[in-house]
Amino acid sequence: MNGAESTNDATAAPCVERVAEASLPTEFAAFRLRAYRARNGKEHIALFLGLDAVTDEPPLVRVHSECLTGDALFSQRCDCGPQLHESMRRVGEAGRGAIVYLRQEGRGIGLLNKIRAYALQDQGDDTVDANRHLGFPDDGRDYLPAVAILEDLGIHRLRLMTNNPRKVKALTQAGIEIVERIPLVVGRNPHNRRYLATKATRLGHLIDLKPE
Repeated sequence: MNGAESTNDATAAPCVERVAEASLPTEFAAFRLRAYRARNGKEHIALFLGLDAVTDEPPLVRVHSECLTGDALFSQRCDCGPQLHESMRRVGEAGRGAIVYLRQEGRGIGLLNKIRAYALQDQGDDTVDANRHLGFPDDGRDYLPAVAILEDLGIHRLRLMTNNPRKVKALTQAGIEIVERIPLVVGRNPHNRRYLATKATRLGHLIDLKPE
């Protein structure tokens, strides 16, 4: 097994261990799939293709936090599934890039607590207040494993698909050069209108709330 560790010190990025790699053909592209284990025991993956191409053009990258309900169960309460699938489509179309998939469900609170937060939202809370009522921060995600994974992939400069300025700041402060932020506003529907509004107004996401 190979080791992958950020060139930053331990306070800037934790060590992740590369565990395995295989091919992953999908409807969007034939990706390579690389699996990692972080120092805290969490398991993360990266989908990538075309990174061995000799070019100065920074690759297209998505750092995506796990959302079982959106990514796999097609929930319309959020925009996570459409963001993941659109990212895979864009990277496949570009022929070069990566998707770092972090196992930090529900903005870091875990799957069971996310369902508890859903129940509070059914009673009237928005996604921020639901987290707070459960004793969690608004956003408890850790992007430092993504930095170590990106460095293992040989990516130090990139074009990042995100609407979240906190993510941009976290990666930049850890030493990743983001040459362009590419908006990823997809998957809007009547069920997630309030969710998207909350992300924009309370979490600072760069989402245009005007009707399509």
